[in-house]
Parts: sequence; structure tokens; C-alpha cells
Amino acid sequence: MPSRYLNNVQLYHFTTCPYCIKVRLAMKIMGIGMECKNIHANAEYRAQLITGGGKPQVPCLRIVHNDAVRWLYESSDIIQYLKQAK
Repeated sequence: MPSRYLNNVQLYHFTTCPYCIKVRLAMKIMGIGMECKNIHANAEYRAQLITGGGKPQVPCLRIVHNDAVRWLYESSDIIQYLKQAK
């Protein structure tokens, strides 16, 4: 069980993507949990990613802050953001 659950972010991913695995492993090590949306298991999640982020690239972290939405790509950038959010 994560020691900290982040409500303002969602991770768009798919199970076998190596960069997604890297992010999920970092989350586990940091004790961070969040809603994870598998774009291969749910077509609606893939549509949300394309509509919001502009492309079907994963991993992608959807960040909501003060009613503004930011879409953060690249596994290393996502991990760095999570380290700062911790």
C-alpha cells in the first residue's frame, strides 16, 4: 500500500511499456500511489490521452493544479516531478 496517494495526478500507461514500468517502479520505491489508466485495456483512456495530451505516447502524467491541466511526458521528467511532489 502506498504511503502517499496523489489525487491531483493520473498516470496514462500500458503494462508492458518499459518506460511505464520504470515510472511505476519509481512510484513503488517512493511509496506514491495514484490513479493509473491503462490505454491498452480501455479505449476511453486512450481517447482522453490523445484529446488532452495531443498524442498517444506513454507514460504520460496528467497533472491538475488550480483548475489548470498539464500533460507531462517522458519517464525521467515524470519521476523528477514525483520526487518533488513527495
